[in-house]
Order: sequence, then structure tokens, then C-alpha cells
Amino acid sequence: MRIEIHVLQNFAPSNLNRDDTGSPKDAEFGGYRRARISSQCIKRAVRKYFDGEQLFGRENLAERTKRLAEEVSRRLIEKNRPEADALRAAKAAVSAFLPKSEDKDEHKTPYLLFLGDTEISRFASEVEKYWDVFSAVTEPEVLPNDTLPPAPVLPKGKTRGKSKPNAEGPKAPPDFTKAVVKLLDGGKAVDLALFGRMLADLPENNVDAACQVAHALSTNKIHSMEMDYFTAVDDLKPNDTAGADMIGTVAFNSACFYRYANLDVGQLKANLQGDAALTERAAAAFLKAFVNATPTGKQNTFAAHNPPSLVLITVRRGSPLSLANAFVEPARPTADGDLVLNSVRKLDEYFGIYAPQYGKGDCAGGAIWCQFADAKIWPNQKENEHTAPLQTVARRSTWDEAIAAAVAAAFQSGGAA
Repeated sequence: MRIEIHVLQNFAPSNLNRDDTGSPKDAEFGGYRRARISSQCIKRAVRKYFDGEQLFGRENLAERTKRLAEEVSRRLIEKNRPEADALRAAKAAVSAFLPKSEDKDEHKTPYLLFLGDTEISRFASEVEKYWDVFSAVTEPEVLPNDTLPPAPVLPKGKTRGKSKPNAEGPKAPPDFTKAVVKLLDGGKAVDLALFGRMLADLPENNVDAACQVAHALSTNKIHSMEMDYFTAVDDLKPNDTAGADMIGTVAFNSACFYRYANLDVGQLKANLQGDAALTERAAAAFLKAFVNATPTGKQNTFAAHNPPSLVLITVRRGSPLSLANAFVEPARPTADGDLVLNSVRKLDEYFGIYAPQYGKGDCAGGAIWCQFADAKIWPNQKENEHTAPLQTVARRSTWDEAIAAAVAAAFQSGGAA
């Protein structure tokens, strides 16, 4: 069973997701330049929403970090291990199963790890179990000219690392290596279960994502990038001194975005180790966060906290169905409708064409939708006259009602069995 969510959201002037030049991200679609928000940006906003709204405890959340050794060291110190020995043991344990980082900062792993909070705690416990081995690592000699010191040496044993083993690094006891492979099971971290992970050196501990998130694209054409020229004045400079003390520019745009994601309920349950109650909570939390979470880029400058204008949720079996092609020809304001309303109409028409071919879904009426303004989509519409599918699906007055109805439909139909 698959839950799909389609959102239309119009943002005021903003720069929510920047590229390498500091400008809002964009892309070509349908032969027209569009504003874009990357899927990675949206996923991070969802994860931060989970934490900020306290939808889950730390035991059901994950951390993405290169600083595993520092975090393990902190947890060892909480177990009353000496601070200096804890950091040395943590560094040795991490280096034993991951390739050596090329970064001069020897505390970091070579790439970001996505680990559940419970997994990190278990790893710290395993390090403590072999405390006598890992804490006995000899500190390397500090060499001149910023040269990297030789890696610490532990008793010989089996090492891990399939891409670039740390041949000079510490060798972990075989039982420790086996324990690490076993404990990296996701730890019932909801964000990890949703978005998955890849561990290049521990492929057996990869997690297939239960959720797919598309890059958000503007329904309208972006004609040009706007530039805000700003100046700042030194508050303490003499009154008789003219001129600005800082000048600069900030790029921004304004667009109505089509946002799409789908959630494989069965995969989510498998990733959460069969916990049905947690799976249902996770599905509802993801939908809530996807609707409400906003990327944080340049928000102190633009405060673009604009809620969605339309949320459409379907619960279906079979292949996913993005409605992005509804906007191959960009939406634009007209005499009988603004940009947002005409975007809704284009999505409605496209949904009406393709939904019957792929199945509207198992929710009552084929779908669940919600809209802020209680206005007719089509002009001159008569009472009980339905010209497009959005007028025939089950409508809810609030986002929470729509989400609850969709989750109930997905789980009552056995979609997470």
C-alpha cells in the first residue's frame, strides 16, 4: 500500500534553497525555467520538524554526522569513563571498521553516517565492553610541519572496510566487528526508516528508503532572478559622516511550487522492525511534517512562511503517480483566476485524465483533499455540478483531518501487513 501526497504551495519572495552561487535553485522543465527546492532540502526540513515539534523521542530519531567518535566519547564519559581515554577509545573503535579519513581532523569519519540514536548508544556500549583493548591505544607522536601522525596500533584482528580499508589503522577484535554489524539495524529511528541510508563500507547495513521525495518545481515560469541590493550603516559612526558601511545583493524569487512524495507503508513497517503502532505514527508524522515544514534558507531575511493552498492525498496500490506533468505548460494568472487557482485547475484536469487509468485510490471517494479557501475551482459552476475529480473526492476542512483519514485508510486496508 502506498500513500501519495501532492501539495501546491505559493511562496512570497524568498531564497529557501540556495545553489553554489547563493541564488535560489532552479531547473528547466517543459522547456521553461522553473524555481526549484531540492528533495534533500525538503527531507531535512521534515527531519527538523520531527525534532522541533517533539513528535518523537530521541530513541526514535537519527543523527547524520561525521563526528561519531566525538559522540561515542561523550556517551562513554557519561558512563564515568575518563575523558582522555574515552576519546582515544572511541577514535580507535571507529577507525577499526571504517576507512581512514583524508581530512586532517582525525576525529571525523570519511563521509557522513546516518545512524539512529539507539545505534550510537549500542556502539558506545560495545566499545565499553572492549574497553581494555580500545583504551590501550598508544597516542601517536605529534610530527612537525602539520604532517599526519601514524595511525594507532591495536592487537591484530579482522578489520572491515570494503572500499578503502585502513591498513595502518587499529584492528578490532573479531567479536566486536560481528557485534557492530548486528547492532546497526536502524534502531527504530523513524527518519532513517523513511529516508534510508547507504554505508559504503558496510553494505549489509544499508536501509532501503520507505519514502520518495521529489524536487519541488514551480508551476509557473521564472522569468528572471530578482536581486535585492541592500546597504547597512554603522550605528556608532559620527553623524557628519555620510555613506553606507556595507553593501551587498541577495538573489530571490517568488513561485507556486508543486511538491510530491510517496510512502511505501509496507517498507516503512519492515524498516521499523515490524512495529505496527510506530509505523502508523511515523506515517502520520511524515504527512504532517511534509505539509507544515518549510525550508529555513534566508528566512530571517524574507520570512516566507506561506502555508499550502492545496493538499491532495491518495492511498493506492501499484506504481506511484506524480502529477508534475500537469505543469509542463506553465500556469499563469488570468482574468478569471490567479496563479494559485489556475495551478489547482491544471492539477485537477491532469488528475482527471490520468487517475482513472492508474486508480484514484482506496480512500473514500478515491482521494482525500483539503483547501484553505472555500471557493469554487471552476467559474460559473452550478450546485452539484462536478466537472473535475477534485470536486468528487472526499474533502476535509483541515490538514489534520485529511492526514488522519488517509492514514486510517492505509492501515485499515492492511497496507502495513
